[in-house]
Amino acid sequence: MPTTEVFHAEITDLIETGRDFHRRGWSLGTSSNYSVVVSRDPLTLLMTGSGFDKGRLQPEQFLLVDENAAAVSETSLKPSAEALLHTALAKHGAGAVLHTHSVPATVLSEHFLKDGALRIAGYEMLKGLSGITTHEAEAVIEIYPNTQDIASLANVIEARLADAANPLRHGFLMAGHGLYTWGESLAAARRQIEVLEFLFEVVTQKRLLTGSF
Repeated sequence: MPTTEVFHAEITDLIETGRDFHRRGWSLGTSSNYSVVVSRDPLTLLMTGSGFDKGRLQPEQFLLVDENAAAVSETSLKPSAEALLHTALAKHGAGAVLHTHSVPATVLSEHFLKDGALRIAGYEMLKGLSGITTHEAEAVIEIYPNTQDIASLANVIEARLADAANPLRHGFLMAGHGLYTWGESLAAARRQIEVLEFLFEVVTQKRLLTGSF
């Protein structure tokens, strides 16, 4: 059985990610969870353990989980309750998955839940999202109700990822909860987080200025 000690570089990168996101206010307290794929066959993810301060992560606070989000070896650590969302995304090609709890994401996800999605168009920063090459584009960030039934939500996410005509892209929001995004690598997933969080702040500030909240 592999152990987390083998993945020193990945752990170091995730620790730095947690410190950065905590500093930016995106992963406060023990909120958030992060993962990187370390094997495709069998599918194995290196994940943050549940209940740890992401601004002060330590190497012993990571564990390996399989495609069913179960720990692959004996450990006192618990995977996040949302680990099935990470494995669902990894099964569809994600190399890293990041989940944050910023104030703008939390506010916007509640406000636009009735619409089913947050639509953002016309901003230069959209070009930082995978597959977008012009500001004359629209990112549609789907929003799902917050739930404790993560297995059911993971099934919904897998179905949306598998939709050949209109697959889920860039990220999704859980209402009153936060953002999930992913990329082919940790660097790509971090870029997506940075771009989306910037755009969420822009939308929030614009609505506050125009009194449209």
